[in-house]
Amino acid sequence: MSQVLNASFSRRGLLGLGAGLAVASTLAGCAGASTSGGGDVTFFSTQFAPVEEKQRFEKILTEYVKDVKVGFNALPSAADFNTQLKSQVDAKKVSIGVAAAIHGDLAPLGDYLDNVDDLVADAKAAGITDDLLTLGKMGTAQQKYIPWMQASYVVCVNKKALEWLPSGADVNALTYDQFLQWAVDANKANGKPVFGFPAGPKGLYHRFFQGYLLPSFTGGVVSRWTSDDAVKGWTWMQEFWKNCNPASTNYEFMQEPLARGEVLVAWDHVARLVAAPKDKPEDWIMVPAPIGDKGLGYMLIVAGMAVPKGGDKAQAAKVIKALSAPAAQVELLRQNAFFPVVKADLPTDLPGPIKLAAEAIEKQATSPKALLALPPVGLGAKDGEFGQVFKDVFRETCLQGADPKATITKYATNLETILAGAKVPCWAPDPAADVCKVG
Repeated sequence: MSQVLNASFSRRGLLGLGAGLAVASTLAGCAGASTSGGGDVTFFSTQFAPVEEKQRFEKILTEYVKDVKVGFNALPSAADFNTQLKSQVDAKKVSIGVAAAIHGDLAPLGDYLDNVDDLVADAKAAGITDDLLTLGKMGTAQQKYIPWMQASYVVCVNKKALEWLPSGADVNALTYDQFLQWAVDANKANGKPVFGFPAGPKGLYHRFFQGYLLPSFTGGVVSRWTSDDAVKGWTWMQEFWKNCNPASTNYEFMQEPLARGEVLVAWDHVARLVAAPKDKPEDWIMVPAPIGDKGLGYMLIVAGMAVPKGGDKAQAAKVIKALSAPAAQVELLRQNAFFPVVKADLPTDLPGPIKLAAEAIEKQATSPKALLALPPVGLGAKDGEFGQVFKDVFRETCLQGADPKATITKYATNLETILAGAKVPCWAPDPAADVCKVG
């Protein structure tokens, strides 16, 4: 596993991705604010708000941060995180020690974050790659955060479904055509669809379009929105949807219909898959997402630890260094299922579902076809509007049978309006640009 944590970003393979049980709370909407009380340093985070996750992380802070006492404060939303951090910096009364959040939440706060260049040497020594550190510069010349942990999405497969794989296909390196044929053949063999898709009200299916389908078919997302390749992608989706369990419009966490046997194959965030193989991991495998003409598009979720301007950087640095130690990162994986960003040999006694996820994540990220996609960066409150455009295209093309080309052309205007208001640079896999525009 260690090679996963050291491979190069040059092929867009940010490696060593995380299983991220806890990230589901961020992606699905966090619980209320959760505070553990005072300390020498306040660890302020968008992660680990649910009570059990909070308690497990507090135990890690106690056991692995020895030099200072840390108070943990989990915020109910990225908007609250953003507002509180800005208000403290603007008022020059900063009580936040470490500000920890996913990349997309930290990116708009660059002007409010102190540089942490003096922590880079230790981060490199711990094995954090130059490429991950570059992401932490957020497009500036200074290090704005130290990468903390990672997560991603994969495909969970009940081994019963393997008998319907297309002849000669490698389940770990399927093309989109093979994946579709698998769904079709399984449907015919069972007399009903056995593939599922998280298209419920709180499902993360828009992340599939943003991080997997469109990057794999087009090489981009926004910049290739109206391309012929995008039409091919949405046409593929129409055919795939015909072979998905129609109850998928109610599915939010795919581990639930998988565990009930309603579906045998499903893509989702690993945090929303790991409960399916919990009782009998030997009956399951997890595999990478399919490969398209432009590559294996996959979404990386990386979180970082930053220091607000005006904060106590010396005290914060002690916490960041301690949580960057391999032992602390491995314990975070064991307890809250985020994968390390540092060089660390993972233990052999990991829970079965986490081991399955680790294997799939490694294969996905180390594929020579890997094509990194980030969640939307810098959209803030408009992230929901942005995601809704993808959901609307899915609804019209897949549920209502609308023409893909006409539909994506119609919704290009919606995307342009959102991006024009946000005035943000493009994010991977779209090429860098000062202001992201629909292509």
